[in-house]
Amino acid sequence: GELALMHGEEVLAQTVWPLSGDHNRSNALAALLAARHAGVPLERGVEALSRFQNVKRRMELRGTVRGINVYDDFAHHPTAIATTVAGLRRKIGAKAGGRILAVLEPRSNTMKLGVMKAQLPGSLVETDRVFCYAANLGWDAREALAPLGSKATVGEDLDALVAQIASEAESGDHILVMSNGGFGGVHGKLLDALRA
Repeated sequence: GELALMHGEEVLAQTVWPLSGDHNRSNALAALLAARHAGVPLERGVEALSRFQNVKRRMELRGTVRGINVYDDFAHHPTAIATTVAGLRRKIGAKAGGRILAVLEPRSNTMKLGVMKAQLPGSLVETDRVFCYAANLGWDAREALAPLGSKATVGEDLDALVAQIASEAESGDHILVMSNGGFGGVHGKLLDALRA
């Protein structure tokens, strides 16, 4: 999308910006101002930003099958999950059929311990459906996600969970996979299951 740098009502510079989300915009602004402080004119900084290649695993589109997009994101704690979901929601807008199916693997050390489990349901409110892979967790994911009601499905068998996600996904949906690990190659499994 467009990224415009404003000073009051005045547009100082504009560029095409491949990233979505408030945190990315904040980072871009901080980088531009730091560079200007070091002597790089704003126009030059903005031009450099337009060529920026994002790190892997930040809302990375891994494939589209039958009109269903499968994204990968490194988000692995409630604050990051909420930010990622909000970024995708803003990107797709509230248009009809644009459901977000969140697929979650709580495998970071803090998540495994269940330190943040109480905040998990709140971080997923903007999603339409939640699938949680809960193998080897030290806490009860079903109980933690109970506030989400029938919107959440928890499973310990990854292949069965993938099959369920694929059977529920419809054209126009966005499957957002969030984990800080490899997640059992779930992206490839999902894309294969959607093709089948």
